[in-house]
Amino acid sequence: MRLEQDRSLWNRNQIAEGISLTESALRSRRFDAYTLQAAIAVVHNGSSSTASTDWREITLLYDRLLRIHPSPVVELNRAVAIAMCQGPEQGLIDDLLARGHLSRYHLAHSARADLCRRLGRIPEARASYEKALALAQQEPGRRFLARRLEELK
Repeated sequence: MRLEQDRSLWNRNQIAEGISLTESALRSRRFDAYTLQAAIAVVHNGSSSTASTDWREITLLYDRLLRIHPSPVVELNRAVAIAMCQGPEQGLIDDLLARGHLSRYHLAHSARADLCRRLGRIPEARASYEKALALAQQEPGRRFLARRLEELK
């Protein structure tokens, strides 16, 4: 789940500095998981919208990150990136949730809800948004999820 953001409010000077530092780290060829996470952020920051984001590049970066820092959250983020570039049917995360590691992670349920919504599977989307809302603890995320639930009615 990504909260809706107004990218025009982002600090372009700080973004430029982050891009420069990340590019230097990548050129060194001695980078770690943090460098790959920064590279993913650079790709996000380099686009003006979610739709214009280079999701194929983000998927490739998550592939590398998964090799050096495997985790259920990295797998989830990779699945979302795949869904964004190949379509929502390619990114369903039911198998990740079934393994249990992400069952209490509200963002996993929110991601599943969004993919189900995009596929027109509204009852499943509603159930996943409700689960995500029950698990979410921060108020901005809770408002976002409640708004998404309301949109399904």
